[in-house]
Amino acid sequence: MKKTILSALLLIPAVLAAQSNSPRDLVQYVNPMIGTAKMGHTYPGATAPFGMVQLSPDTDTIPYAMDGKYNKDVYKYCAGYQYDDPTIVGFSHTHFSGTGHSDLGDFLLMPTTGKLQLNPGTEKKPESGYRSAFSHQNEKAEPAYYKVKLDDHNITAELTATNRVGMHQYTFPKAEEAHVILDLMHGIYNYDGKNVWTFVRVENDTLVTGYRQTNGWARTRTVYFAMSFSKPIKSYGNKDFSEPQVYKGFWRKFDQEKNFPEFAGTKLRAYFDFDVQEGEKLQVKFALSPVSTEGALANMRAEVPGWDFEQVKQQSQALWNKELNKIQVKALKQEDLVNFYTAMYHTFLGPTTYMDVDGNYRGLDQNIHKADGFTNYTTFSLWDTYRALHPFFNIVQPKRNADMVQSMLAHYDQSVHKMLPVWSHHANENWCMIGYHSVPVIADAVIKGNAGFDVERALDACVATAKTRYYDGLDYYMDLGYVPEDKNGSSVSKTLEYAYDDWCIAQMAKKLNRPDVYEEFMQRAQNYRNVYDARTGYMRPKLSDGSWKKEFDPLDTHGQGFIEGNSWNYSLYVPHDPAQMISMMGGKQRFAQHLDSLFTMELPDKYFANTEDISRDGIIGNYVHGNEPSHHVAYLYNWTDEPWKTQERTRMILKAMYKPTVDGLGGNDDCGQMSAWYIFSTLGFYPVAPGSEQYAIGSPAIKEASIHLENGKTFTIRTKSQSDKNVYVQKIELNGKPLNRSYLTHTELVNGGDLVFYMGAKPNRKQVSMR
Repeated sequence: MKKTILSALLLIPAVLAAQSNSPRDLVQYVNPMIGTAKMGHTYPGATAPFGMVQLSPDTDTIPYAMDGKYNKDVYKYCAGYQYDDPTIVGFSHTHFSGTGHSDLGDFLLMPTTGKLQLNPGTEKKPESGYRSAFSHQNEKAEPAYYKVKLDDHNITAELTATNRVGMHQYTFPKAEEAHVILDLMHGIYNYDGKNVWTFVRVENDTLVTGYRQTNGWARTRTVYFAMSFSKPIKSYGNKDFSEPQVYKGFWRKFDQEKNFPEFAGTKLRAYFDFDVQEGEKLQVKFALSPVSTEGALANMRAEVPGWDFEQVKQQSQALWNKELNKIQVKALKQEDLVNFYTAMYHTFLGPTTYMDVDGNYRGLDQNIHKADGFTNYTTFSLWDTYRALHPFFNIVQPKRNADMVQSMLAHYDQSVHKMLPVWSHHANENWCMIGYHSVPVIADAVIKGNAGFDVERALDACVATAKTRYYDGLDYYMDLGYVPEDKNGSSVSKTLEYAYDDWCIAQMAKKLNRPDVYEEFMQRAQNYRNVYDARTGYMRPKLSDGSWKKEFDPLDTHGQGFIEGNSWNYSLYVPHDPAQMISMMGGKQRFAQHLDSLFTMELPDKYFANTEDISRDGIIGNYVHGNEPSHHVAYLYNWTDEPWKTQERTRMILKAMYKPTVDGLGGNDDCGQMSAWYIFSTLGFYPVAPGSEQYAIGSPAIKEASIHLENGKTFTIRTKSQSDKNVYVQKIELNGKPLNRSYLTHTELVNGGDLVFYMGAKPNRKQVSMR
């Protein structure tokens, strides 16, 4: 595959990076094209930090099923864009970043010239529809800005965005016919019947409003819009692609396909015609709301009252610079700056704002609520993001993270199940993946003193969630101390993750002086022992009668009791009690050898038969960096007598899995989790067990970094004798004093100070392990 780096970035001397604490132009280091090829599943379009609108090109529309069978190509288009595709279908306003599941792609706009075509055509015959061929030579992506030339229509399309408003600017050629198509059928994760209903209302000659109801990954999702054009519409119309068409009753009295101001249906595409001159710029403002068209219009008036595209772009890029300047870095190489600030950019794409400017939003109960004193957020991919993304927010985005917890508690209040979110977005619970990982996010905020919410209420919500008997094997877990594989699949993974979540509840209860809760959940936190088979040395699926499942292959991912991993990976998943896990598995020396083999073994081809479960793109030996259960594993050497191997492994992973290229991510970015791992590991420490104050020390891969905290203090990380070869830490000083341990505390970090790593080419075998 052709690997690309923005050529302009290569011209910027790295010496410019982090020369002072004053705000600098860091947008120049961000390459939104990173991760748009293969499995990264990122999108290159325009959005604001944590923005509700993600305005981005979609390169194809793939049906969920073909001939009644699941279409595996759907997985490619989780973000709507694949770098190797030769055509663009249009520009839609909602996208996930880096997920392993697809949805969204709402309200696709496409400018065209010539004869009106209301079908998208195909990649092989783009001329058969409204889509267009394009070249990456005529494509540009920056934070809050995207530009591309649509070759088949000779139109230059530019996109920018505020939090709730996407702004388009189309520069037309000389054309007798100019159209803007609004495709209300388009969507990512598309299938027949996904659209429950769409409605469009032409309010006047420049304003259009409407809504879309879908039954996709989110089953009951409604999004409203207001669309405003910079010049009057000449004519407009729509076509209903339903077969047979929906019965329209008395509406058949009107010709609804041409210049009729209201149209509705399940399969609609609309068009708007304009008189344009050569070189004329037609602008479109497109605002979203979870509440109403009135809310969408209010969002538009508040955030983009005028028609200055360049001003909107500059204002949104200024917001990005403000966020990126929270960490100022000096790097060894130019490409390290691109990797670092692109990773920061990806971590600040979500969770996403989910409320109007007046605070109103649609809740899980489908009623309208108002966020009182906090910003309501959605898109919680918690199985991924509890591990590093939310701990990262507790350092650089503590106010936002506290608001995210408030959003989770609002979800709990609106839930008929009285459960915290599992994987939620747009007023829906998707029940995707396992565990109850709102808990570690909440516990981490409480333990680290970032609890801008009712902590007692939060603990009660965590306890209630952990006692929901009908949720995913929890009844068996509470009764037997483990999830039995013959009663509930992925049983070992669930047991281990429930045990960790329970430990988080215990830590929160201890801090809040709730000894009864602490004792109960510390006991539950030991349930990981119930699925460890000392005879084989692995975590292993157990049956409801207490016996081990007979068929067992520790390398297999299919039907073995695990999800997105195998027994080898999950046998290392006891982040809350690594010392006991190591003792249980034979002691420090034997455990270190076990870790060594994880990174160096070669998996036979048969274990790669199902690429949806495991991919060679994100794997080193049997270490699967592309799947999150392994993200803490390289740091486990810190609990052995060989902590320098953590330093060696993390630097190796950074080089292998993160590159400043379109295919530079070794797996889905998973709503910023992969990028958060990169940032922590590049800075030289990592939160092995969120819910703890401790960060395990690794090997910093930068020359210097200044973290500017919301409390006004600065924590600076410096390295001496840093190089690609000098990956081993010789000694560490914190505020001028030796740090004779393999961890840093959150309190030490947020109090500000100076952490100095002295680096060398050989291990310091006298280092102290975790204690």
